[in-house]
Amino acid sequence: MSTTKPAAALALSMLAASVSGCGYNTIPTKQERAEAAWADVQNDYQRRADLIPNLVATVQGAAIQERTTLTDVINARARATAVTVSAEDLDDPAAFQQFQQAQGQLSSALSRLLVSVEAYPQLQANQNFLTLQDQIEGAENRIAIARRDYNEAVRDYNTSLRTFPNVIWAKTVHAGSQPMQLFTATAEAQAAPQVNFNLGGPSAAPAAQPGGQAAPVAPGSPPPAR
Repeated sequence: MSTTKPAAALALSMLAASVSGCGYNTIPTKQERAEAAWADVQNDYQRRADLIPNLVATVQGAAIQERTTLTDVINARARATAVTVSAEDLDDPAAFQQFQQAQGQLSSALSRLLVSVEAYPQLQANQNFLTLQDQIEGAENRIAIARRDYNEAVRDYNTSLRTFPNVIWAKTVHAGSQPMQLFTATAEAQAAPQVNFNLGGPSAAPAAQPGGQAAPVAPGSPPPAR
């Protein structure tokens, strides 16, 4: 009985174990993990974008004065959904920065809107609005978690490109592998929302009441400027 085939099979299995043990597959494995985490980030941003039209329609239906804030949200959503980054572009600093900036601007616009409508009791009593608000907040939480998981996967992948023994493969077989970009804190995320409650345009000051007190504000109206 010939021992050629068993010997060849044994040699192949030993070679496969050797290659696996020396880190040949480490870089592509960690790259796939980072790209999967990026897909989760994209899905969560899209989930948030899908909620915004209903939110805008609900706020518009309440006939409030926050027209500029609503327009900011609509425009920011359009910019955010127009900027896409594929898994192949995760090593492109300019493309990644553009994506992060567009999403950060949308987050900021949403924050200003949700803060500004707190002045309108009719919205605070609107169950549809409250549900949408909760869903938006839930989407923001999922985005934060997805970004964290993506950053962890990318740091692990980037580290593998420059540490032994994977650096050998990074400079030979996987020479096309480049470090991926990380999410960083944006200026929008670090600034508190600035709210202007007089977005309906200049209006006369409330008439003074006896004793120097201002006239009462109608329910649901923006508070008077101080």
